[in-house]
Order: sequence, then C-alpha cells, then structure tokens
Amino acid sequence: MNHKAFTVDEANELIPHLESVLGGLRDCVRRVEQHHEKLQLLDLLWAERVREPSNPDHGEFAKLQAGMRGAAHQIEDLVQKEIAGRGVRFPSGGLEQGLLDFPTTWQGRWVYLCWKSGEKRITAWHEIDGGFAGRQPLTADQSRRMGREDDPALIDDSMLDF
Repeated sequence: MNHKAFTVDEANELIPHLESVLGGLRDCVRRVEQHHEKLQLLDLLWAERVREPSNPDHGEFAKLQAGMRGAAHQIEDLVQKEIAGRGVRFPSGGLEQGLLDFPTTWQGRWVYLCWKSGEKRITAWHEIDGGFAGRQPLTADQSRRMGREDDPALIDDSMLDF
C-alpha cells in the first residue's frame, strides 16, 4: 500500500480543520465519561436489577447506554473520516495529548511531521519509531524538501503503522 507523503505546506493547510476535529473528539470523550459516571451510579444503586424493564431507573440506564454508544460511534467516525481518511496518523495517546503525525519522506525514508494541538504550524518531525519524545526541530531546508524529493512508491512503507 502506498501512502501519501505530505509536504510541510500541505500539513499546515490541514491544521485548522484538524484542530476543530480534535475539539469535536474531546467533546465526545467528555460525553462518554459523563454517561459512564452516571451508569456507575446506577450500577451502585441497582446492580443488575437496573437492566430489568420494570426498574424505575431502567429508562435512564437505557438512555445513558445509547448515549455512550452514539458518542463512541461518533469518535470512531471522526477518526476514520477526518484523520485517518486524510492520510494522517493518530498515534497512541494522540487524543489525550492532541498529537497527529503526517507521513512524509526525507532522504529516502519515511518519517513523520509531528504536530501537537495548539501549535499554529508544523515545527517538528520524528523518525517512524521515534515518537513524540524523538521530535526534532524542522529546519528551513527540511521544510522545503520533505515530501517533495523522494518518490513514495519507491520507499518501503511497511514500517508505517496505519
């Protein structure tokens, strides 16, 4: 499978949209957490009996479960369509930390342009296995050349993890 190699300019153009997507994801996560807390309270009060249709809190229980499922589906949908569907990588811990990686090429290999929510533009990159801790400052030369000089079809993309 050939992946798109982002240029720094292409990645920067997506930042406002992705910042909005991450905001929507955080809202969904808050909804899941709120529903989960209320479900835990109902579980403390009623245990398995809350599942019985005759239980006075069964309607609330069913509504909270449906709300959690809906928010979880929305999270999955946003990630698949608005992040992964655009060729952007959502690394482990990405939601909590607001991290996204843009695959690009540099000197004959795949690397990631690394962006953190709140940053106005791409200022760092890291090796495929380097993660956020391996971030390196993006130089002006790299900014001009990354994703432009190598043919992605000729670079082994088996290490890309999405």
